[in-house]
Amino acid sequence: MSIIHLPATSSTAADGSISAYVAGPDDAAAGIVVVQEIFGVNAHIRSIVDRYAEIGYRAIAPAFFDRVEPGVELDYNEEGIEAGIGYATALEWSNTMADIQAAIGWLGVPSGIVGYCWGGSAAWLAASQTTVAAAVGYYGGRIPDMLSEVPSAPIVLHFGEHDASIPLEKVDQIKSAYPEVPIHVYDAEHGFNCDARASFSPSASAEALARTLELFSGYLPSV
Repeated sequence: MSIIHLPATSSTAADGSISAYVAGPDDAAAGIVVVQEIFGVNAHIRSIVDRYAEIGYRAIAPAFFDRVEPGVELDYNEEGIEAGIGYATALEWSNTMADIQAAIGWLGVPSGIVGYCWGGSAAWLAASQTTVAAAVGYYGGRIPDMLSEVPSAPIVLHFGEHDASIPLEKVDQIKSAYPEVPIHVYDAEHGFNCDARASFSPSASAEALARTLELFSGYLPSV
Protein backbone atom coordinates (compact mmCIF):
# COMPACT_ATOMS: atom_id res chain seq x y z
CA MET A 1 0.00 0.00 0.00
CA SER A 2 1.13 3.57 -0.58
CA ILE A 3 0.07 7.18 -0.88
CA ILE A 4 0.70 8.77 -4.26
CA HIS A 5 -0.19 12.13 -5.76
CA LEU A 6 -2.21 12.59 -8.92
CA PRO A 7 -2.14 15.81 -10.94
CA ALA A 8 -5.20 17.96 -10.40
CA THR A 9 -6.71 19.99 -13.20
CA SER A 10 -7.74 22.96 -11.13
CA SER A 11 -5.92 25.45 -8.94
CA THR A 12 -8.50 24.70 -6.25
CA ALA A 13 -6.23 21.80 -5.27
CA ALA A 14 -3.86 23.32 -2.73
CA ASP A 15 -0.59 22.13 -4.29
CA GLY A 16 -1.78 21.27 -7.77
CA SER A 17 -2.33 17.61 -6.95
CA ILE A 18 -4.56 15.31 -4.95
CA SER A 19 -3.45 12.33 -2.91
CA ALA A 20 -4.60 8.76 -3.45
CA TYR A 21 -4.43 5.54 -1.48
CA VAL A 22 -3.07 2.69 -3.58
CA ALA A 23 -2.65 -1.05 -3.02
CA GLY A 24 -2.18 -4.17 -5.10
CA PRO A 25 0.38 -5.76 -7.41
CA ASP A 26 2.48 -3.40 -9.52
CA ASP A 27 2.09 -5.79 -12.45
CA ALA A 28 -1.67 -6.33 -12.12
CA ALA A 29 -3.45 -6.82 -15.43
CA ALA A 30 -6.43 -4.70 -14.37
CA GLY A 31 -7.20 -1.84 -12.03
CA ILE A 32 -10.08 -0.58 -9.90
CA VAL A 33 -10.80 3.05 -9.02
CA VAL A 34 -12.59 3.21 -5.67
CA VAL A 35 -14.70 6.34 -5.16
CA GLN A 36 -15.37 7.43 -1.61
CA GLU A 37 -18.52 8.30 0.24
CA ILE A 38 -18.88 11.84 1.61
CA PHE A 39 -16.66 10.81 4.52
CA GLY A 40 -13.38 10.99 2.60
CA VAL A 41 -10.73 8.33 2.06
CA ASN A 42 -11.16 6.98 5.55
CA ALA A 43 -10.37 3.58 7.08
CA HIS A 44 -13.39 1.97 5.45
CA ILE A 45 -12.51 3.16 1.94
CA ARG A 46 -8.90 2.10 2.44
CA SER A 47 -10.15 -1.35 3.47
CA ILE A 48 -12.08 -1.61 0.20
CA VAL A 49 -8.93 -0.75 -1.74
CA ASP A 50 -7.09 -3.43 0.22
CA ARG A 51 -9.84 -5.96 -0.53
CA TYR A 52 -9.58 -5.43 -4.27
CA ALA A 53 -5.79 -5.59 -3.98
CA GLU A 54 -6.05 -8.96 -2.25
CA ILE A 55 -8.16 -10.21 -5.16
CA GLY A 56 -5.34 -9.20 -7.51
CA TYR A 57 -6.35 -5.79 -8.83
CA ARG A 58 -4.22 -2.66 -8.61
CA ALA A 59 -6.66 -0.43 -6.72
CA ILE A 60 -6.66 3.29 -6.09
CA ALA A 61 -8.85 5.64 -4.06
CA PRO A 62 -8.26 9.28 -5.03
CA ALA A 63 -8.84 11.78 -2.23
CA PHE A 64 -11.24 14.01 -4.17
CA PHE A 65 -11.82 16.30 -1.18
CA ASP A 66 -8.16 17.37 -1.36
CA ARG A 67 -9.42 19.97 -3.84
CA VAL A 68 -11.23 21.60 -0.90
CA GLU A 69 -9.15 20.53 2.09
CA PRO A 70 -6.34 17.94 2.27
CA GLY A 71 -6.59 14.85 4.42
CA VAL A 72 -10.34 14.77 5.06
CA GLU A 73 -11.46 11.72 7.07
CA LEU A 74 -14.87 12.00 8.71
CA ASP A 75 -16.78 9.90 11.21
CA TYR A 76 -20.15 8.30 10.52
CA ASN A 77 -22.17 10.68 12.66
CA GLU A 78 -24.24 13.84 12.22
CA GLU A 79 -21.18 16.08 12.31
CA GLY A 80 -19.45 13.94 9.70
CA ILE A 81 -22.51 13.93 7.45
CA GLU A 82 -22.87 17.69 7.65
CA ALA A 83 -19.19 18.30 6.93
CA GLY A 84 -19.12 15.72 4.15
CA ILE A 85 -22.09 17.24 2.37
CA GLY A 86 -20.29 20.57 2.49
CA TYR A 87 -17.14 19.14 0.93
CA ALA A 88 -19.07 17.27 -1.77
CA THR A 89 -21.14 20.34 -2.62
CA ALA A 90 -17.97 22.38 -3.05
CA LEU A 91 -16.71 20.07 -5.79
CA GLU A 92 -17.56 20.29 -9.48
CA TRP A 93 -18.38 17.05 -11.28
CA SER A 94 -16.12 18.04 -14.16
CA ASN A 95 -13.13 18.13 -11.82
CA THR A 96 -14.13 14.84 -10.22
CA MET A 97 -14.28 13.21 -13.65
CA ALA A 98 -10.86 14.65 -14.48
CA ASP A 99 -9.47 13.19 -11.26
CA ILE A 100 -11.00 9.80 -12.04
CA GLN A 101 -9.46 9.91 -15.51
CA ALA A 102 -6.10 10.79 -13.94
CA ALA A 103 -6.42 7.76 -11.67
CA ILE A 104 -7.19 5.52 -14.67
CA GLY A 105 -4.17 6.94 -16.43
CA TRP A 106 -1.96 6.32 -13.41
CA LEU A 107 -3.11 2.70 -13.20
CA GLY A 108 -2.15 2.28 -16.85
CA VAL A 109 -4.23 -0.88 -17.36
CA PRO A 110 -7.89 -1.54 -18.23
CA SER A 111 -9.78 -0.38 -15.16
CA GLY A 112 -13.19 -0.54 -13.57
CA ILE A 113 -14.71 1.86 -11.08
CA VAL A 114 -16.77 1.25 -7.96
CA GLY A 115 -18.31 4.04 -5.92
CA TYR A 116 -20.37 4.36 -2.77
CA CYS A 117 -23.05 6.97 -1.96
CA TRP A 118 -21.60 10.18 -3.48
CA GLY A 119 -19.15 7.86 -5.19
CA GLY A 120 -21.99 5.77 -6.59
CA SER A 121 -23.25 8.81 -8.46
CA ALA A 122 -19.70 9.57 -9.59
CA ALA A 123 -19.42 6.01 -10.96
CA TRP A 124 -22.56 6.59 -13.05
CA LEU A 125 -21.06 9.73 -14.56
CA ALA A 126 -17.71 8.04 -15.08
CA ALA A 127 -19.40 5.34 -17.14
CA SER A 128 -20.21 7.97 -19.75
CA GLN A 129 -17.48 10.58 -19.27
CA THR A 130 -14.27 8.58 -18.70
CA THR A 131 -12.50 5.56 -20.18
CA VAL A 132 -13.52 3.08 -17.47
CA ALA A 133 -14.13 -0.40 -18.81
CA ALA A 134 -16.89 -1.21 -16.31
CA ALA A 135 -18.67 0.64 -13.50
CA VAL A 136 -20.53 -0.19 -10.31
CA GLY A 137 -22.54 2.23 -8.21
CA TYR A 138 -23.69 1.57 -4.67
CA TYR A 139 -26.67 3.67 -3.50
CA GLY A 140 -25.90 6.66 -5.70
CA GLY A 141 -28.57 9.14 -4.70
CA ARG A 142 -27.81 11.65 -7.46
CA ILE A 143 -28.22 9.18 -10.32
CA PRO A 144 -31.94 9.96 -10.85
CA ASP A 145 -30.87 13.55 -11.58
CA MET A 146 -28.29 12.36 -14.13
CA LEU A 147 -30.41 10.21 -16.42
CA SER A 148 -29.41 12.26 -19.44
CA GLU A 149 -25.91 10.81 -18.99
CA VAL A 150 -25.95 7.63 -21.07
CA PRO A 151 -23.42 5.04 -19.84
CA SER A 152 -21.09 3.79 -22.55
CA ALA A 153 -19.43 1.31 -20.18
CA PRO A 154 -21.33 -1.65 -18.73
CA ILE A 155 -22.69 -0.74 -15.30
CA VAL A 156 -24.39 -2.43 -12.36
CA LEU A 157 -26.23 -0.54 -9.61
CA HIS A 158 -26.96 -1.57 -6.01
CA PHE A 159 -29.62 -0.01 -3.76
CA GLY A 160 -31.19 -0.70 -0.37
CA GLU A 161 -34.92 -1.29 -0.20
CA HIS A 162 -35.11 0.58 3.12
CA ASP A 163 -32.85 3.48 2.16
CA ALA A 164 -34.65 6.54 3.54
CA SER A 165 -32.52 8.89 1.44
CA ILE A 166 -33.21 7.12 -1.89
CA PRO A 167 -36.92 6.15 -2.13
CA LEU A 168 -37.73 3.19 -4.35
CA GLU A 169 -39.61 5.56 -6.67
CA LYS A 170 -36.24 7.08 -7.52
CA VAL A 171 -34.79 3.65 -8.23
CA ASP A 172 -37.79 2.93 -10.44
CA GLN A 173 -37.00 6.09 -12.43
CA ILE A 174 -33.59 4.66 -13.28
CA LYS A 175 -35.12 1.29 -14.17
CA SER A 176 -37.62 2.96 -16.50
CA ALA A 177 -34.96 5.07 -18.21
CA TYR A 178 -32.41 2.23 -18.50
CA PRO A 179 -34.21 -1.14 -18.46
CA GLU A 180 -31.04 -2.80 -19.77
CA VAL A 181 -28.98 -1.79 -16.71
CA PRO A 182 -28.89 -4.46 -13.97
CA ILE A 183 -30.26 -2.80 -10.82
CA HIS A 184 -30.26 -4.86 -7.64
CA VAL A 185 -32.32 -3.92 -4.60
CA TYR A 186 -31.45 -5.51 -1.25
CA ASP A 187 -33.29 -5.92 2.04
CA ALA A 188 -31.05 -3.27 3.53
CA GLU A 189 -30.61 0.41 4.35
CA HIS A 190 -28.33 3.11 2.98
CA GLY A 191 -24.66 2.32 3.54
CA PHE A 192 -25.26 -1.43 3.77
CA ASN A 193 -21.78 -2.16 2.42
CA CYS A 194 -19.95 -0.28 5.18
CA ASP A 195 -19.04 -2.36 8.23
CA ALA A 196 -18.36 0.84 10.19
CA ARG A 197 -22.02 1.85 10.05
CA ALA A 198 -25.05 0.63 11.99
CA SER A 199 -26.77 0.00 8.64
CA PHE A 200 -24.17 -2.59 7.59
CA SER A 201 -25.72 -5.76 6.18
CA PRO A 202 -23.25 -8.64 5.84
CA SER A 203 -25.58 -10.60 3.55
CA ALA A 204 -26.39 -7.67 1.24
CA SER A 205 -22.75 -6.62 1.18
CA ALA A 206 -21.58 -10.12 0.22
CA GLU A 207 -24.23 -10.51 -2.47
CA ALA A 208 -23.48 -7.09 -3.96
CA LEU A 209 -19.74 -7.81 -3.98
CA ALA A 210 -20.30 -11.10 -5.81
CA ARG A 211 -22.30 -9.32 -8.50
CA THR A 212 -19.72 -6.55 -8.69
CA LEU A 213 -16.87 -9.00 -9.17
CA GLU A 214 -18.90 -10.85 -11.80
CA LEU A 215 -19.19 -7.65 -13.82
CA PHE A 216 -15.50 -6.84 -13.47
CA SER A 217 -14.42 -10.36 -14.40
CA GLY A 218 -16.54 -10.13 -17.54
CA TYR A 219 -15.06 -6.83 -18.80
CA LEU A 220 -11.56 -6.60 -17.31
CA PRO A 221 -8.50 -8.80 -17.85
CA SER A 222 -8.24 -11.72 -15.44
CA VAL A 223 -6.31 -11.14 -12.22
